[in-house]
Amino acid sequence: MKLISKIPRTIILLTSVIVLLLAYGGANFYTDWLWFKSLDFEEIFLTILFSKLFTGLLSGLIIFLFIFINLLFTRGPLIKAAETRTINNGDVVTLYHPPWSKFIHSNKLIVFLAILSLIPALLTGLAVTDNWNLVQQFLHKTTFEVKDPLFCRDAGFYIFELPFYHFIYHLLLGASVLSLLIVSGIYILIGSTYPGGWKSIFRFNHIKCHLSILAAIFFLFRAAGYYLAQYMLLFSERGAVFGPGYTDVHANLPAYKILFVLALACSVIILLNIFLSRFRFVLYTIGFLIAGSVVLGVIYPAVVQKFIVVPNEMEREKPYIENAIKFTRMAYNLDNIERKSFPAGKMLSAQDLANNQEVINNIRLWDYRPLQQTYSQLQEMRLYYQLKNIDIDRYVIDGNYRQVMVAARELNQSQLPPQAQTWVNLHLKYTHGYGIVMSPVNEVTREGLPSFTIKDIPPSTHTNLKVERPEIYFGELTDNYVIVNTKNPEFDYPKGDENAWCFYQGNKGVKVNSLFRRLLFAISFGDYRILLSGDITQDSQILYYRNIYERVPRLAPFLTYDGDPYIVLANGKLYWMWDAYTTTSMFPYAEPYNHRLNYIRNSVKVVVDAYDGSVSFYLIDENDPIIQTYSKIFPDVFQPLEKMPEALKSHIRYPEDLFMIQAQKYALYHMEDYRIFYNKEDKWDRPTEIVEDKEEPMEAYYIITRLPGEKHPEYIQLLPFIPQNKKNMIAWLAGRSDGVNYGRLLVYEFPKQELVYGPMQIEARINQDTTISQQLSLWDQRGSRVFRGNLLVIPVKDSLLYVEPIYLQAEQSKMPELRRVIVVHGEQVVMEPTLGEALRRIFGVEEEIEHSVTEQRVNNISNKAGLAELAREASRLYEQAMEKLKDGDWAGYGNSLQQLKQVLNELTLRASE
Repeated sequence: MKLISKIPRTIILLTSVIVLLLAYGGANFYTDWLWFKSLDFEEIFLTILFSKLFTGLLSGLIIFLFIFINLLFTRGPLIKAAETRTINNGDVVTLYHPPWSKFIHSNKLIVFLAILSLIPALLTGLAVTDNWNLVQQFLHKTTFEVKDPLFCRDAGFYIFELPFYHFIYHLLLGASVLSLLIVSGIYILIGSTYPGGWKSIFRFNHIKCHLSILAAIFFLFRAAGYYLAQYMLLFSERGAVFGPGYTDVHANLPAYKILFVLALACSVIILLNIFLSRFRFVLYTIGFLIAGSVVLGVIYPAVVQKFIVVPNEMEREKPYIENAIKFTRMAYNLDNIERKSFPAGKMLSAQDLANNQEVINNIRLWDYRPLQQTYSQLQEMRLYYQLKNIDIDRYVIDGNYRQVMVAARELNQSQLPPQAQTWVNLHLKYTHGYGIVMSPVNEVTREGLPSFTIKDIPPSTHTNLKVERPEIYFGELTDNYVIVNTKNPEFDYPKGDENAWCFYQGNKGVKVNSLFRRLLFAISFGDYRILLSGDITQDSQILYYRNIYERVPRLAPFLTYDGDPYIVLANGKLYWMWDAYTTTSMFPYAEPYNHRLNYIRNSVKVVVDAYDGSVSFYLIDENDPIIQTYSKIFPDVFQPLEKMPEALKSHIRYPEDLFMIQAQKYALYHMEDYRIFYNKEDKWDRPTEIVEDKEEPMEAYYIITRLPGEKHPEYIQLLPFIPQNKKNMIAWLAGRSDGVNYGRLLVYEFPKQELVYGPMQIEARINQDTTISQQLSLWDQRGSRVFRGNLLVIPVKDSLLYVEPIYLQAEQSKMPELRRVIVVHGEQVVMEPTLGEALRRIFGVEEEIEHSVTEQRVNNISNKAGLAELAREASRLYEQAMEKLKDGDWAGYGNSLQQLKQVLNELTLRASE
């Protein structure tokens, strides 16, 4: 009775759990569908959904049918074994029937066998759904028009087809192994009912035949495995380089071919043995296959490697090294890097600086690390705002091409006071961040703080840049959902002792316009207050997946993303721009990067509207076969770059992660001669520098410069190189970002017979300068901390300037101030309060530079703009003159007045026209 009374409770409990799981899963599914639909990406949702269903169902069906059909062959022996039999034990005759005979004799045997087959089928189907991408890529494959030299197969075969074939192979092999194990278990169970135990099953031809067929199928699939394994030699890591080496081609490849034949022979002999009944032939064949695997797969390749390859490795591996170089350069797009010479030891003049003033005006004095703290102290304004990341970009500001530091002021709800962290505040009131902070990379106030171009709340600026839609609903910090357009307004921004309030004006949220939807969102988010809140109306929208690190990959999980999305101001609105890559680890011969990928292209630029959360995918590289395949799978997702607004297009930049991956690979694979490559005679390294007081690998950095032979300055990413185990600089790599030059890589190489100082050699020269080192040591001992910023190598004309900013931070303060600038050129090392003073010490005459600069600025303004810009320039020069007067810099004061006079003359002339 107790047992009976427990059964309904167990059933009720299990049923309740199943219902709750289904309700939760269904709610998540429906809310995800609504989210994709709100962003007009139903195509992605449905394609992935049906691809997963197709992959899971088909895989599960294969497993089910394979096992179930085999189990049906066990039904007759099971029924026969369950029959009652007489057993003679001497003079005693007993009746015997297995304990499970009642169940077997019932009509439920087929149902039981079906359930037994269904369990592994369901588990397999659920496990393989993430392989939907393999199926879709196989069905929509694209050729690369590049063939490997070993099998003469297109690279697309290895990227789109071979992974699918491996998937099918493992699926079928798993089905055969599972069937063999389950069927063998049943037959052993049957054998246990007969005298002699499980060995008695071999007396039954039906059982022997069935097990033989399953074993033959297994070896047939293993033969297919050996056939596929030969293609995987193109990804071998055993030789001198990645990809097949001499041993792989002359030992492992023949071994796989022989093992393929042996596995087929095993399959055939096992089938023939059904009629021959020579079981030892089967054992001999299987033993021969195992022995062949050891001898051919392990011993023979080791012998070839040791006695044939190692004594003359370079020449033996020559064609394979050349293949590895060729395909690795192709995989990382290194073969499109332009190589140019850069002279060493050239000296600049004051006139050279004047002629390249756009470069000098954009030398980055602000390091993002100390600036992060300074921004936080000066511009976060309230505890609940956070300037999470400092981005570097460029804008045309009042007619001048300027590099700037930018940060988005996002809302961090965790910083609200504990008593303010109510559900209403977290989900209905405090919904968004507000505005951006921007400052030129080289402008500093007298207090050593950044000179802001855009600042404060609401955003204020004295330039042509305007922030007309400053609200940030979607960003890098927004992790929770919010509900907008409720009965009460949202907090917009602090306004003195009061607050400003607003209502969301976008339409990309999901409407919460029914009780049913509110119930589903309450289940999905695990928050019952969505269902009970009286502030939600028919017009309310719920915004979720607001963090762009979750939002964009959820839309396009098949792309790989750069580590640094950046905020952009365009046409008065704020956007996040993010670089997306197509990657694979199956490009033949190409050496992997960090064991994760061996092919990469920056094929997509992603734009996210920071206000309404809309997402756009723009194709930047339509020639990439992988993105062509995804464009076939998702035909309406990707837009041509021509459709990107011009205001946004001017802010695309060469991606950081891609540049660093290419730089790392190029440091080795710029060597195209197999002898030099084998001996690593000319391997380059990434240099190191002193940051704060530690030696760290140098990061690539963005600068505005005029490349040798070019007429106009442009925005590039730059990284110097040094020879392996040396400190001098051997070359520098540039990634171009502007206009038609976007995506082009240039490497400038120095003459190898001349010394060009590398970053650490410059750091050593700075440390060895007694005046500078004494001053830095003194500051470090007087209640302040010295922070050494990035050492920048700035190419100017055909020479180099080295610039390193020095920041001071008081022990009781978290606001570093820029107090000194170190400039190194030729044999001169100087440290001054400003960049201008440091350049004046090195080049002697600053007036010539300043006069040329002012003339250039006035010409730029007068040619491109009107009276308003000239008036702003006059105001700037007046403020500059007043600052120099306060500092007692009479020469600088006079120069500023002369510049002001020049601008006023131009203003008078323009006004009279």
